[in-house]
Amino acid sequence: MAATILIADDDAVQRRLVENMVQKCGYEPLVVDSGDAAVALLTAPDAQAIDAVVLDLVMPGLDGLGVLSKMREAGLSIPVIVQTAHGGIDNVVSAMRAGAQDFVVKPVGFERLQVSLRNALNTSALKGELQRIRHSREGRLTFADVITRSETMAAVLRTAQKAASSSIPVLVEGESGVGKELFARAIHGSSERKSKPFVAVNCGAIPDNLVESILFGHEKGAFTGATERHMGKFVEASGGTLFLDEVGELPLAAQVKLLRALQEGTVEAVGGRKPVKVDVRIISATNRKLLDLVKSGAFREDLFYRLHVLPLTIPPLRLRREDIPHLLRHFLARFAAEENRTITGISGEAVAHLAQLDWPGNIRQLENTVYRAVVMSESDQLGLSDFPQTVGHAATDGQLAHSEPLIVAPSTAPAMVSGSDIPIAPLATAGNLSMLTATGEVRPLEDMENEIIRFAISHYRGQMSEVARRLKIGRSTLYRKLDEAAADDSAEDGAQDAN
Repeated sequence: MAATILIADDDAVQRRLVENMVQKCGYEPLVVDSGDAAVALLTAPDAQAIDAVVLDLVMPGLDGLGVLSKMREAGLSIPVIVQTAHGGIDNVVSAMRAGAQDFVVKPVGFERLQVSLRNALNTSALKGELQRIRHSREGRLTFADVITRSETMAAVLRTAQKAASSSIPVLVEGESGVGKELFARAIHGSSERKSKPFVAVNCGAIPDNLVESILFGHEKGAFTGATERHMGKFVEASGGTLFLDEVGELPLAAQVKLLRALQEGTVEAVGGRKPVKVDVRIISATNRKLLDLVKSGAFREDLFYRLHVLPLTIPPLRLRREDIPHLLRHFLARFAAEENRTITGISGEAVAHLAQLDWPGNIRQLENTVYRAVVMSESDQLGLSDFPQTVGHAATDGQLAHSEPLIVAPSTAPAMVSGSDIPIAPLATAGNLSMLTATGEVRPLEDMENEIIRFAISHYRGQMSEVARRLKIGRSTLYRKLDEAAADDSAEDGAQDAN
Protein backbone atom coordinates (compact mmCIF):
# COMPACT_ATOMS: atom_id res chain seq x y z
CA MET A 1 0.00 0.00 0.00
CA ALA A 2 1.44 3.36 -1.04
CA ALA A 3 1.54 6.45 1.18
CA THR A 4 -1.81 8.28 1.33
CA ILE A 5 -1.74 12.01 0.52
CA LEU A 6 -4.70 14.22 1.46
CA ILE A 7 -5.33 17.06 -1.01
CA ALA A 8 -7.50 19.96 0.22
CA ASP A 9 -8.33 22.67 -2.36
CA ASP A 10 -11.55 24.47 -3.27
CA ASP A 11 -10.45 24.85 -6.92
CA ALA A 12 -11.61 21.78 -8.88
CA VAL A 13 -9.00 22.25 -11.63
CA GLN A 14 -6.14 22.54 -9.13
CA ARG A 15 -7.43 19.52 -7.20
CA ARG A 16 -7.38 17.41 -10.34
CA LEU A 17 -3.90 18.60 -11.35
CA VAL A 18 -2.41 17.87 -7.94
CA GLU A 19 -4.24 14.55 -7.75
CA ASN A 20 -2.72 13.46 -11.07
CA MET A 21 0.77 14.51 -9.95
CA VAL A 22 0.40 12.65 -6.64
CA GLN A 23 -0.67 9.52 -8.54
CA LYS A 24 2.26 9.92 -10.90
CA CYS A 25 4.58 10.08 -7.88
CA GLY A 26 3.25 6.66 -6.88
CA TYR A 27 1.12 7.72 -3.91
CA GLU A 28 -2.58 7.29 -3.14
CA PRO A 29 -4.45 10.64 -3.36
CA LEU A 30 -7.42 11.46 -1.13
CA VAL A 31 -9.26 14.61 -2.26
CA VAL A 32 -11.53 17.06 -0.37
CA ASP A 33 -12.84 20.47 -1.45
CA SER A 34 -12.72 22.44 1.82
CA GLY A 35 -10.81 22.95 5.02
CA ASP A 36 -13.74 21.73 7.11
CA ALA A 37 -13.85 18.46 5.15
CA ALA A 38 -10.09 18.03 5.64
CA VAL A 39 -10.34 18.50 9.42
CA ALA A 40 -13.31 16.14 9.62
CA LEU A 41 -11.34 13.49 7.75
CA LEU A 42 -8.20 13.96 9.84
CA THR A 43 -9.90 13.94 13.24
CA ALA A 44 -12.60 11.29 12.73
CA PRO A 45 -12.56 8.50 15.38
CA ASP A 46 -11.99 5.88 12.69
CA ALA A 47 -9.87 8.19 10.56
CA GLN A 48 -8.03 6.69 7.61
CA ALA A 49 -4.25 6.73 7.98
CA ILE A 50 -2.89 9.79 6.13
CA ASP A 51 0.85 10.27 5.57
CA ALA A 52 0.94 13.89 4.32
CA VAL A 53 -1.35 16.78 3.42
CA VAL A 54 -1.21 19.14 0.42
CA LEU A 55 -3.22 22.12 1.69
CA ASP A 56 -4.49 25.22 -0.09
CA LEU A 57 -4.07 28.30 2.09
CA VAL A 58 -6.91 30.38 0.64
CA MET A 59 -10.30 28.61 0.86
CA PRO A 60 -13.80 29.77 1.79
CA GLY A 61 -14.89 28.79 5.28
CA LEU A 62 -12.01 27.26 7.17
CA ASP A 63 -8.82 28.31 5.37
CA GLY A 64 -5.44 26.63 5.35
CA LEU A 65 -4.17 28.40 8.48
CA GLY A 66 -7.37 27.35 10.25
CA VAL A 67 -6.77 23.73 9.26
CA LEU A 68 -3.20 23.90 10.60
CA SER A 69 -4.54 25.34 13.86
CA LYS A 70 -7.12 22.54 14.22
CA MET A 71 -4.47 19.91 13.49
CA ARG A 72 -2.22 21.39 16.17
CA GLU A 73 -5.10 21.38 18.69
CA ALA A 74 -5.80 17.72 17.88
CA GLY A 75 -2.13 16.83 18.37
CA LEU A 76 -1.67 15.64 14.77
CA SER A 77 1.93 15.55 13.54
CA ILE A 78 1.17 14.77 9.89
CA PRO A 79 3.50 16.75 7.57
CA VAL A 80 1.70 19.54 5.66
CA ILE A 81 2.71 21.17 2.37
CA VAL A 82 0.78 24.41 1.84
CA GLN A 83 0.15 25.93 -1.57
CA THR A 84 -1.32 29.24 -2.66
CA ALA A 85 -1.44 31.53 -5.66
CA HIS A 86 -0.20 34.36 -3.45
CA GLY A 87 3.41 33.70 -2.58
CA GLY A 88 4.03 36.65 -0.27
CA ILE A 89 6.58 36.35 2.51
CA ASP A 90 3.89 36.98 5.13
CA ASN A 91 1.97 33.91 3.98
CA VAL A 92 5.14 31.80 4.09
CA VAL A 93 6.00 32.94 7.61
CA SER A 94 2.44 32.44 8.88
CA ALA A 95 2.17 28.96 7.40
CA MET A 96 5.54 27.83 8.74
CA ARG A 97 4.79 29.19 12.21
CA ALA A 98 1.48 27.34 12.12
CA GLY A 99 3.29 24.05 11.54
CA ALA A 100 3.61 23.62 7.76
CA GLN A 101 6.68 21.74 6.62
CA ASP A 102 6.97 23.19 3.11
CA PHE A 103 5.46 25.88 0.92
CA VAL A 104 4.78 25.84 -2.84
CA VAL A 105 3.29 28.42 -5.18
CA LYS A 106 0.50 27.56 -7.62
CA PRO A 107 0.68 26.12 -10.16
CA VAL A 108 3.25 23.78 -8.66
CA GLY A 109 5.42 21.75 -11.05
CA PHE A 110 5.61 17.96 -10.89
CA GLU A 111 9.27 17.74 -9.85
CA ARG A 112 8.84 20.42 -7.17
CA LEU A 113 5.85 18.62 -5.64
CA GLN A 114 7.60 15.25 -5.90
CA VAL A 115 10.68 16.48 -4.03
CA SER A 116 8.52 18.20 -1.42
CA LEU A 117 6.44 15.07 -0.77
CA ARG A 118 9.52 12.87 -0.68
CA ASN A 119 11.22 15.12 1.87
CA ALA A 120 8.05 15.37 3.95
CA LEU A 121 7.59 11.59 4.09
CA ASN A 122 11.29 11.03 4.84
CA THR A 123 11.25 13.57 7.67
CA SER A 124 8.01 12.15 9.07
CA ALA A 125 9.38 8.59 8.98
CA LEU A 126 12.58 9.68 10.74
CA LYS A 127 10.64 11.55 13.43
CA GLY A 128 8.46 8.48 13.92
CA GLU A 129 11.47 6.20 14.29
CA LEU A 130 13.20 8.53 16.75
CA GLN A 131 10.01 8.79 18.80
CA ARG A 132 9.60 5.01 18.74
CA ILE A 133 13.18 4.49 19.95
CA ARG A 134 12.74 7.10 22.70
CA HIS A 135 9.43 5.59 23.83
CA SER A 136 10.97 2.11 23.87
CA ARG A 137 13.88 3.25 26.05
CA GLU A 138 11.55 5.10 28.41
CA GLY A 139 9.00 2.27 28.55
CA ARG A 140 6.29 4.44 26.97
CA LEU A 141 5.54 2.56 23.76
CA THR A 142 1.89 2.64 22.71
CA PHE A 143 -0.15 1.21 19.85
CA ALA A 144 0.53 4.42 17.90
CA ASP A 145 4.14 3.20 17.63
CA VAL A 146 3.09 0.04 15.77
CA ILE A 147 3.70 0.51 12.02
CA THR A 148 0.84 -1.11 10.14
CA ARG A 149 -1.85 -0.42 7.54
CA SER A 150 -3.09 -4.00 7.35
CA GLU A 151 -6.74 -4.82 7.99
CA THR A 152 -5.60 -8.11 9.53
CA MET A 153 -3.44 -6.23 12.00
CA ALA A 154 -6.24 -3.75 12.73
CA ALA A 155 -8.28 -6.55 14.32
CA VAL A 156 -5.27 -7.61 16.41
CA LEU A 157 -4.71 -4.02 17.55
CA ARG A 158 -8.35 -3.66 18.63
CA THR A 159 -8.08 -6.79 20.77
CA ALA A 160 -4.77 -5.63 22.26
CA GLN A 161 -6.21 -2.21 23.10
CA LYS A 162 -9.08 -3.84 24.99
CA ALA A 163 -6.60 -6.02 26.84
CA ALA A 164 -4.55 -2.96 27.84
CA SER A 165 -7.46 -1.54 29.83
CA SER A 166 -7.39 -4.47 32.27
CA SER A 167 -4.86 -6.74 33.97
CA ILE A 168 -5.96 -9.87 32.09
CA PRO A 169 -3.07 -12.28 31.28
CA VAL A 170 -2.19 -12.12 27.59
CA LEU A 171 -0.45 -14.79 25.52
CA VAL A 172 1.11 -13.28 22.38
CA GLU A 173 1.61 -15.91 19.70
CA GLY A 174 3.41 -15.55 16.39
CA GLU A 175 6.46 -16.49 14.38
CA SER A 176 9.89 -15.25 15.33
CA GLY A 177 10.46 -11.64 14.32
CA VAL A 178 6.81 -10.49 14.02
CA GLY A 179 7.08 -8.03 16.92
CA LYS A 180 5.68 -9.88 19.92
CA GLU A 181 7.68 -7.86 22.44
CA LEU A 182 6.64 -4.61 20.73
CA PHE A 183 3.00 -5.57 21.29
CA ALA A 184 3.72 -6.49 24.91
CA ARG A 185 5.37 -3.11 25.48
CA ALA A 186 2.47 -1.33 23.74
CA ILE A 187 -0.04 -3.09 26.00
CA HIS A 188 1.98 -2.04 29.05
CA GLY A 189 2.44 1.52 27.74
CA SER A 190 -1.31 1.87 27.16
CA SER A 191 -2.33 0.48 30.56
CA GLU A 192 -2.67 1.99 34.02
CA ARG A 193 0.68 0.36 34.88
CA LYS A 194 2.63 2.40 32.31
CA SER A 195 4.44 4.38 35.03
CA LYS A 196 5.64 1.13 36.63
CA PRO A 197 8.43 -1.23 35.45
CA PHE A 198 8.25 -3.36 32.32
CA VAL A 199 10.56 -6.33 32.86
CA ALA A 200 11.31 -8.70 29.97
CA VAL A 201 12.70 -12.20 30.48
CA ASN A 202 13.77 -14.53 27.68
CA CYS A 203 12.89 -17.90 29.17
CA GLY A 204 14.71 -19.75 26.39
CA ALA A 205 18.02 -18.07 27.22
CA ILE A 206 18.14 -18.99 30.91
CA PRO A 207 20.08 -22.13 31.97
CA ASP A 208 17.75 -24.66 33.57
CA ASN A 209 19.55 -24.52 36.92
CA LEU A 210 19.14 -20.73 37.15
CA VAL A 211 15.51 -20.31 36.08
CA GLU A 212 14.09 -20.22 39.63
CA SER A 213 16.83 -17.90 40.86
CA ILE A 214 16.32 -15.40 38.04
CA LEU A 215 12.51 -15.42 38.17
CA PHE A 216 11.93 -15.63 41.91
CA GLY A 217 15.26 -14.49 43.37
CA HIS A 218 17.65 -16.08 45.86
CA GLU A 219 19.12 -15.34 49.25
CA LYS A 220 22.83 -14.88 49.88
CA GLY A 221 24.50 -18.26 50.30
CA ALA A 222 21.47 -20.20 48.99
CA PHE A 223 23.77 -22.11 46.63
CA THR A 224 27.37 -22.12 45.49
CA GLY A 225 28.14 -18.81 43.84
CA ALA A 226 25.25 -16.91 45.48
CA THR A 227 27.51 -14.24 47.00
CA GLU A 228 24.75 -11.68 47.40
CA ARG A 229 20.97 -11.46 47.57
CA HIS A 230 19.00 -11.25 44.30
CA MET A 231 15.36 -10.14 44.37
CA GLY A 232 14.25 -11.82 41.09
CA LYS A 233 12.26 -10.61 38.10
CA PHE A 234 8.84 -10.97 39.76
CA VAL A 235 9.79 -8.62 42.59
CA GLU A 236 11.58 -6.31 40.16
CA ALA A 237 8.38 -6.02 38.08
CA SER A 238 6.05 -5.59 41.06
CA GLY A 239 3.38 -3.01 40.26
CA GLY A 240 4.16 -3.26 36.55
CA THR A 241 4.35 -5.90 33.81
CA LEU A 242 6.44 -9.06 33.56
CA PHE A 243 6.97 -10.22 29.97
CA LEU A 244 7.85 -13.90 29.69
CA ASP A 245 9.25 -14.34 26.20
CA GLU A 246 9.48 -17.89 24.77
CA VAL A 247 7.57 -19.17 27.78
CA GLY A 248 7.27 -22.61 26.15
CA GLU A 249 10.98 -23.18 26.82
CA LEU A 250 10.58 -23.19 30.61
CA PRO A 251 11.54 -26.53 32.24
CA LEU A 252 8.71 -28.41 33.96
CA ALA A 253 10.15 -27.83 37.44
CA ALA A 254 10.03 -24.05 36.94
CA GLN A 255 6.54 -24.30 35.48
CA VAL A 256 5.24 -25.69 38.77
CA LYS A 257 6.62 -22.76 40.74
CA LEU A 258 5.43 -20.24 38.11
CA LEU A 259 1.91 -21.66 38.35
CA ARG A 260 1.92 -21.26 42.12
CA ALA A 261 3.19 -17.69 41.84
CA LEU A 262 0.35 -16.83 39.45
CA GLN A 263 -2.26 -18.51 41.63
CA GLU A 264 -1.15 -17.12 44.99
CA GLY A 265 0.31 -13.78 43.91
CA THR A 266 3.42 -14.55 45.94
CA VAL A 267 6.94 -15.75 45.17
CA GLU A 268 9.47 -17.51 47.37
CA ALA A 269 13.15 -16.91 46.72
CA VAL A 270 15.59 -19.81 46.57
CA GLY A 271 16.77 -20.22 50.16
CA GLY A 272 14.10 -17.84 51.38
CA ARG A 273 12.12 -18.36 54.58
CA LYS A 274 8.81 -16.78 53.68
CA PRO A 275 6.90 -15.86 50.50
CA VAL A 276 6.87 -12.29 49.20
CA LYS A 277 3.65 -10.68 47.93
CA VAL A 278 3.90 -9.36 44.36
CA ASP A 279 1.50 -7.50 42.07
CA VAL A 280 2.47 -8.12 38.43
CA ARG A 281 0.63 -8.23 35.14
CA ILE A 282 1.77 -11.26 33.12
CA ILE A 283 2.23 -11.08 29.35
CA SER A 284 3.80 -14.17 27.83
CA ALA A 285 4.90 -14.91 24.28
CA THR A 286 5.81 -17.94 22.22
CA ASN A 287 6.67 -18.82 18.63
CA ARG A 288 5.53 -22.39 19.23
CA LYS A 289 2.06 -23.87 19.64
CA LEU A 290 1.70 -24.21 23.39
CA LEU A 291 -1.25 -26.56 23.00
CA ASP A 292 0.97 -28.97 21.05
CA LEU A 293 3.52 -28.82 23.88
CA VAL A 294 0.72 -29.59 26.35
CA LYS A 295 -0.32 -32.62 24.32
CA SER A 296 3.26 -33.87 24.20
CA GLY A 297 3.70 -33.40 27.94
CA ALA A 298 6.34 -30.69 27.64
CA PHE A 299 4.10 -27.96 29.09
CA ARG A 300 1.70 -28.14 32.03
CA GLU A 301 -1.96 -27.96 31.06
CA ASP A 302 -2.97 -26.01 34.19
CA LEU A 303 -0.27 -23.39 33.50
CA PHE A 304 -1.36 -23.20 29.87
CA TYR A 305 -4.87 -22.16 30.91
CA ARG A 306 -3.44 -19.61 33.34
CA LEU A 307 -1.47 -17.93 30.56
CA HIS A 308 -3.88 -18.52 27.68
CA VAL A 309 -6.65 -16.30 29.07
CA LEU A 310 -6.50 -13.84 26.17
CA PRO A 311 -4.56 -15.17 23.18
CA LEU A 312 -3.25 -12.61 20.70
CA THR A 313 -1.92 -13.98 17.41
CA ILE A 314 0.26 -11.63 15.32
CA PRO A 315 0.17 -12.59 11.62
CA PRO A 316 3.48 -13.08 9.79
CA LEU A 317 4.68 -10.42 7.38
CA ARG A 318 3.78 -12.52 4.32
CA LEU A 319 0.11 -12.23 5.31
CA ARG A 320 0.23 -8.43 5.59
CA ARG A 321 2.38 -7.40 2.65
CA GLU A 322 0.73 -3.96 2.50
CA ASP A 323 2.81 -3.07 5.58
CA ILE A 324 6.11 -3.66 3.77
CA PRO A 325 6.38 -0.26 1.97
CA HIS A 326 5.71 1.62 5.23
CA LEU A 327 8.18 -0.50 7.18
CA LEU A 328 10.77 0.06 4.45
CA ARG A 329 10.31 3.82 4.65
CA HIS A 330 10.78 3.88 8.43
CA PHE A 331 13.78 1.55 8.44
CA LEU A 332 15.42 3.49 5.63
CA ALA A 333 14.95 6.81 7.44
CA ARG A 334 16.44 5.45 10.66
CA PHE A 335 19.45 3.66 9.19
CA ALA A 336 20.27 6.48 6.75
CA ALA A 337 20.38 8.87 9.72
CA GLU A 338 22.36 6.47 11.92
CA GLU A 339 24.92 5.78 9.18
CA ASN A 340 24.99 9.41 7.99
CA ARG A 341 24.01 8.41 4.46
CA THR A 342 22.10 10.72 2.07
CA ILE A 343 19.84 8.02 0.63
CA THR A 344 16.59 9.57 -0.58
CA GLY A 345 14.46 6.47 -1.14
CA ILE A 346 13.91 3.03 -2.62
CA SER A 347 13.01 2.51 -6.27
CA GLY A 348 9.58 1.23 -7.25
CA GLU A 349 11.21 -1.83 -8.82
CA ALA A 350 12.90 -2.74 -5.53
CA VAL A 351 9.75 -2.14 -3.47
CA ALA A 352 7.68 -4.30 -5.83
CA HIS A 353 10.23 -7.09 -5.50
CA LEU A 354 10.60 -6.87 -1.72
CA ALA A 355 6.82 -6.86 -1.28
CA GLN A 356 6.62 -10.26 -3.01
CA LEU A 357 9.04 -12.06 -0.70
CA ASP A 358 7.86 -14.45 2.03
CA TRP A 359 10.23 -13.03 4.71
CA PRO A 360 10.51 -16.13 6.95
CA GLY A 361 12.31 -13.97 9.54
CA ASN A 362 9.47 -11.43 9.31
CA ILE A 363 10.03 -7.81 10.37
CA ARG A 364 13.42 -8.52 11.95
CA GLN A 365 14.69 -9.97 8.66
CA LEU A 366 13.30 -7.02 6.67
CA GLU A 367 14.94 -4.58 9.07
CA ASN A 368 18.34 -6.26 8.77
CA THR A 369 18.02 -6.39 4.98
CA VAL A 370 17.45 -2.63 4.79
CA TYR A 371 20.32 -2.02 7.22
CA ARG A 372 22.71 -3.99 5.01
CA ALA A 373 21.50 -2.20 1.86
CA VAL A 374 22.00 1.24 3.43
CA VAL A 375 25.54 0.40 4.54
CA MET A 376 26.62 -1.23 1.27
CA SER A 377 24.87 1.02 -1.28
CA GLU A 378 26.98 3.41 -3.35
CA SER A 379 23.99 5.34 -4.70
CA ASP A 380 21.61 7.96 -3.29
CA GLN A 381 18.67 5.66 -3.98
CA LEU A 382 18.34 1.96 -3.14
CA GLY A 383 17.60 -0.22 -6.15
CA LEU A 384 17.10 -3.92 -6.76
CA SER A 385 20.87 -4.43 -7.03
CA ASP A 386 21.22 -3.31 -3.39
CA PHE A 387 19.25 -6.37 -2.25
CA PRO A 388 21.25 -9.20 -3.88
CA GLN A 389 20.34 -11.73 -1.20
CA THR A 390 16.64 -11.42 -2.04
CA VAL A 391 16.82 -11.78 -5.83
CA GLY A 392 15.27 -15.05 -6.99
CA HIS A 393 13.36 -15.53 -3.73
CA ALA A 394 9.99 -14.08 -4.73
CA ALA A 395 6.86 -15.24 -2.94
CA THR A 396 5.45 -18.54 -4.08
CA ASP A 397 1.94 -18.23 -2.69
CA GLY A 398 0.60 -16.50 -5.80
CA GLN A 399 0.06 -13.20 -3.98
CA LEU A 400 1.42 -9.92 -5.27
CA ALA A 401 1.52 -6.99 -2.90
CA HIS A 402 0.72 -3.41 -3.77
CA SER A 403 3.90 -2.34 -5.53
CA GLU A 404 3.77 1.41 -5.95
CA PRO A 405 7.15 3.11 -5.56
CA LEU A 406 8.07 3.88 -1.98
CA ILE A 407 9.87 7.13 -2.74
CA VAL A 408 10.76 7.68 -6.38
CA ALA A 409 13.51 10.08 -7.27
CA PRO A 410 13.25 11.91 -10.64
CA SER A 411 14.53 9.76 -13.47
CA THR A 412 14.76 10.01 -17.23
CA ALA A 413 13.47 6.51 -17.98
CA PRO A 414 10.94 4.25 -16.26
CA ALA A 415 12.37 1.46 -14.16
CA MET A 416 11.55 -1.96 -15.62
CA VAL A 417 10.26 -4.81 -13.47
CA SER A 418 12.40 -7.90 -13.94
CA GLY A 419 10.92 -11.17 -15.10
CA SER A 420 11.56 -12.80 -11.75
CA ASP A 421 9.37 -10.20 -10.00
CA ILE A 422 6.14 -10.70 -11.96
CA PRO A 423 5.42 -14.38 -12.72
CA ILE A 424 3.76 -13.86 -16.09
CA ALA A 425 4.58 -14.49 -19.76
CA PRO A 426 7.64 -12.82 -21.39
CA LEU A 427 7.53 -9.03 -21.60
CA ALA A 428 6.18 -7.47 -24.78
CA THR A 429 7.96 -4.54 -26.37
CA ALA A 430 5.99 -1.34 -26.91
CA GLY A 431 3.91 -1.44 -30.07
CA ASN A 432 4.88 -5.01 -30.94
CA LEU A 433 2.35 -7.47 -29.51
CA SER A 434 2.60 -10.75 -31.36
CA MET A 435 -0.82 -12.02 -32.45
CA LEU A 436 0.27 -15.42 -33.77
CA THR A 437 2.01 -18.46 -32.32
CA ALA A 438 5.17 -19.98 -33.81
CA THR A 439 2.96 -22.33 -35.86
CA GLY A 440 0.92 -19.48 -37.36
CA GLU A 441 -2.16 -19.91 -35.15
CA VAL A 442 -3.87 -17.04 -33.33
CA ARG A 443 -2.61 -16.79 -29.74
CA PRO A 444 -5.09 -17.40 -26.90
CA LEU A 445 -6.71 -14.22 -25.60
CA GLU A 446 -5.55 -15.00 -22.05
CA ASP A 447 -1.88 -15.12 -23.13
CA MET A 448 -2.11 -11.74 -24.83
CA GLU A 449 -3.96 -10.25 -21.86
CA ASN A 450 -1.20 -11.41 -19.50
CA GLU A 451 1.44 -9.95 -21.79
CA ILE A 452 -0.36 -6.60 -21.87
CA ILE A 453 -0.64 -6.54 -18.07
CA ARG A 454 3.05 -7.38 -17.79
CA PHE A 455 3.99 -4.55 -20.12
CA ALA A 456 1.74 -2.09 -18.26
CA ILE A 457 3.34 -2.96 -14.91
CA SER A 458 6.78 -2.34 -16.39
CA HIS A 459 5.71 0.83 -18.20
CA TYR A 460 4.23 2.39 -15.06
CA ARG A 461 7.13 1.26 -12.85
CA GLY A 462 5.08 -1.09 -10.69
CA GLN A 463 2.44 1.53 -9.78
CA MET A 464 -0.46 -0.88 -9.50
CA SER A 465 -3.09 1.83 -9.00
CA GLU A 466 -1.99 3.53 -12.22
CA VAL A 467 -1.84 0.19 -14.08
CA ALA A 468 -5.42 -0.64 -13.06
CA ARG A 469 -6.63 2.84 -13.99
CA ARG A 470 -5.00 2.80 -17.44
CA LEU A 471 -6.25 -0.71 -18.19
CA LYS A 472 -9.71 0.37 -16.91
CA ILE A 473 -10.04 -2.53 -14.48
CA GLY A 474 -10.29 -2.65 -10.69
CA ARG A 475 -7.18 -3.31 -8.61
CA SER A 476 -8.75 -6.44 -7.14
CA THR A 477 -9.34 -7.70 -10.70
CA LEU A 478 -5.73 -6.91 -11.59
CA TYR A 479 -4.40 -8.87 -8.60
CA ARG A 480 -6.74 -11.76 -9.37
CA LYS A 481 -5.46 -11.98 -12.93
CA LEU A 482 -1.86 -11.93 -11.66
CA ASP A 483 -2.66 -14.72 -9.21
CA GLU A 484 -4.30 -16.79 -11.96
CA ALA A 485 -1.31 -16.25 -14.24
CA ALA A 486 1.08 -17.29 -11.48
CA ALA A 487 -0.98 -20.42 -10.78
CA ASP A 488 -1.00 -21.33 -14.50
CA ASP A 489 2.77 -20.90 -14.70
CA SER A 490 3.28 -23.08 -11.62
CA ALA A 491 1.05 -25.79 -13.13
CA GLU A 492 2.98 -25.67 -16.41
CA ASP A 493 6.31 -25.92 -14.58
CA GLY A 494 5.01 -28.89 -12.62
CA ALA A 495 3.90 -30.64 -15.79
CA GLN A 496 7.28 -30.05 -17.41
CA ASP A 497 9.08 -31.42 -14.35
CA ALA A 498 6.86 -34.51 -14.43
CA ASN A 499 7.75 -35.10 -18.08
